[in-house]
Amino acid sequence: MTDIGMLRLAAQRIAGPGMAGPGDAVRWLTAAQAQDHGGALASVALRTTSGSRAAVQAALDAGEIVKSWPMRGTLHLVAAEDLPWLVHLAAPRVVATTTARRAELGLDTKTIEYADQLARDALRGGIVLSRNELLAAWDAAGVSTVGQRGYSLLRHLAMTGVLCLGPGDQQVVLVEEWIPQPRVLDREEALGELALRYFRSHGPATGKDFTRWAHLVAADVRAGLAIARPDLASVTVDGVEYLMDPRTPEALAGCLRRARGVFLLPGFDEFILGYADRGAVVPAEYAARIVPGGNGVFQPTVVSAGRVVGTWKHAGRGARQTVAATPFESFTDAVATAIPRAYAALP
Repeated sequence: MTDIGMLRLAAQRIAGPGMAGPGDAVRWLTAAQAQDHGGALASVALRTTSGSRAAVQAALDAGEIVKSWPMRGTLHLVAAEDLPWLVHLAAPRVVATTTARRAELGLDTKTIEYADQLARDALRGGIVLSRNELLAAWDAAGVSTVGQRGYSLLRHLAMTGVLCLGPGDQQVVLVEEWIPQPRVLDREEALGELALRYFRSHGPATGKDFTRWAHLVAADVRAGLAIARPDLASVTVDGVEYLMDPRTPEALAGCLRRARGVFLLPGFDEFILGYADRGAVVPAEYAARIVPGGNGVFQPTVVSAGRVVGTWKHAGRGARQTVAATPFESFTDAVATAIPRAYAALP
């Protein structure tokens, strides 16, 4: 029987073996959601051999990894050299669908072009500004950033390839200067590479999973799958086709004992967010427990043998901080015993 959850633990490098460094882990995933900065650092760190959040932050500060809105209009961590081609491929659809919102905010073409030039002037020459400093520069030049205008301008200029978030958390840089050696792919190459990398790092996954993750139109999904399919393995579960790296079953065999164990994952981890259908790892009747109230804020999860069995949070402060875990039903004795150990080992 194909165990999709366990195979995904291996494919995503959660169960092992870990990647050599943060840049390798992010390149393997291609893009990792990063709305919560601390959680994103932890998600990447737990996929590395060192398990160090500090190492992930150092990779950001050094420019090996960047944060931006390359797909779905959502913040992600990506390898710096991948950002330009990812933005060029996946962001235009989001830019087009947010035209009405920019109009509501009074951000017409003239205003956006002026803000673009102001940002380039302020950042040119390797200057790094905090998000608030950039917004202040726009305000000083007569481009109001009240309400959501500032955020919308920043995100728009990121999705059009001008800006990204570099060192620290909210530090803004010019893409053309911060990423001096971007990879250059034509559209067909980009579609094929994105599909191949997704299924290698997230498989077993379906075409619908890839469509939702990449937020591409159906024709682009078909084109990418056609290019990537010869290098992927196919397995059918309950009449549904899943694609994955042919080496994933062997990878799982090499870390099977670990995969059967307990993991505490941050709230926006790709193990949960990387799929349209999470039913293979999250029982449908408990899916709402991960996103209480459907507010888009995903809770940290307790994973046992490839299945989400509950949620967790930090309890207490400082030296007395510990874990408070809530089961969907009840934790087995083995899981209950493993949770504090998993918490102590968190990046």
